[in-house]
Amino acid sequence: MSNYIEYNGKIAFHPGYYIKEIVEESGLTQEDFAKRLDTTPKNLSLLLRGKQSLSVDMAMKLARMVGTSFNFWMSLQNSYDELIAEFKSEEELEREQQVFSILDYKYFRDNFGLPDLPRKIDEQIKAVRKFLDVATLCVFKKRNMAVNFRKSTMNISESNIIKANIMVQIATNMALKTKAPDFDNSKLDSAIEYSLTLTTEHERFFPLIQQTFFNAGIILIILPNLPGSKLNGATKKIGNNIMVMVNDRRVFSDIFWFTLFHEIGHVVNGDYGISFENEEGEPEKVADAFARDKLIPPSEYENFIENRDFSLFSIRRFAEKIHRDPAIVLGRLQNDKIIGFDDIRAKQLRRKYKVKM
Repeated sequence: MSNYIEYNGKIAFHPGYYIKEIVEESGLTQEDFAKRLDTTPKNLSLLLRGKQSLSVDMAMKLARMVGTSFNFWMSLQNSYDELIAEFKSEEELEREQQVFSILDYKYFRDNFGLPDLPRKIDEQIKAVRKFLDVATLCVFKKRNMAVNFRKSTMNISESNIIKANIMVQIATNMALKTKAPDFDNSKLDSAIEYSLTLTTEHERFFPLIQQTFFNAGIILIILPNLPGSKLNGATKKIGNNIMVMVNDRRVFSDIFWFTLFHEIGHVVNGDYGISFENEEGEPEKVADAFARDKLIPPSEYENFIENRDFSLFSIRRFAEKIHRDPAIVLGRLQNDKIIGFDDIRAKQLRRKYKVKM
């Protein structure tokens, strides 16, 4: 850093710029001047080159030695610091613009009530920054910014990282505003079992499962998907509570219930972090197994498979027997490659959920 900086037509002078003039006009060497100022030649050199800020002690010594006021020197330093901060803020805004370029402001406007600011990119950035409660949007470029990224996600793109972090940040901020009982593992089992009775209640299930998990100290949040996040869900400890978030990306009923119980599986196993699509690794396999076996009891499923009857009637009858949404059975059959994903039965059994904020 020099003793002055030029940026966008503005110039900021460090106090060292003026002190250097005084030293030159005095006819003294820097070493002699430093001795008279009661400092070291090294400290004086750093100050003259703008490498060191003017301290209160040094401002007082200069005021006494050259006959200027203490406030004069501190005002120079403060003015320099303010301009430097302004320069850095403008540079940071340019970096934020790069982050913002991969986002769609409509997502925040339409889902969270941010103001309509057509073509006002910088104002949109400020609105999103304030909504997310961060100093800069650039923080979302950091892996593990909001919650742990598992080892199997090393190859995801920066765009995925930014969008996933933003979704977790939104959910975290919502959870922080929610006063819930402390997490109680003993109440989690009953919350899980009660939730399983609601898979066919497509019109009214969400507030019911949200409340039952709330009673166990789990804050359940469902968000509209931020396109390109590749995020399925996330779990995070927040104080004495646990936040569980899922989104509505491709949320047919069977996918929603599997995703929800996948995340609950992470909670049961004390594994917190982000779940991406097609993620691998032991924690994901364990969470998948938890969701799979909770949604369809293994022994019941084995007996059903042995009959080799996968007609609509048979699927519905089996689903009714185990008290589950028939789409959950269909989804399991598709995942096990017994029924194709383009099978016409899917249109007759699946329901699509949509989050309304």
